[in-house]
Amino acid sequence: MEVIGKIKLIGEVQTFGSNGFRKRELVVTTDEQYPQMIMIEFVQDKTDLLNSYKVGQDVKVSINLRGREWINPQGEAKYFNSVQGWRIENLSSQASAPSNLPPVDQFEPTSSVSDEEPDDLPF
Repeated sequence: MEVIGKIKLIGEVQTFGSNGFRKRELVVTTDEQYPQMIMIEFVQDKTDLLNSYKVGQDVKVSINLRGREWINPQGEAKYFNSVQGWRIENLSSQASAPSNLPPVDQFEPTSSVSDEEPDDLPF
């Protein structure tokens, strides 16, 4: 799955526990009629992917949805969801990057069908 939008916030790397679990949060605002602010977690070595990004950049983030169950002390099941990022792409640089493709008008048509040939397609 992917989330496309503008970076609203990039959090600092947080470290938890004695094993050094690392987490970093990113908030992306979507560009739709009712914009959504989606918080995406990057964990462990993926936290470094955010180092070269800044607030305001247009990005595409590849995500996984994660869900887990927790049984509280009263024996009731509680469920939690998280959005976990694993790749991020800068959309701004793709739009401004020069293309190696020739302009569209330089392409030749590939069809060799002439107007004189009968159209025998069943649809």
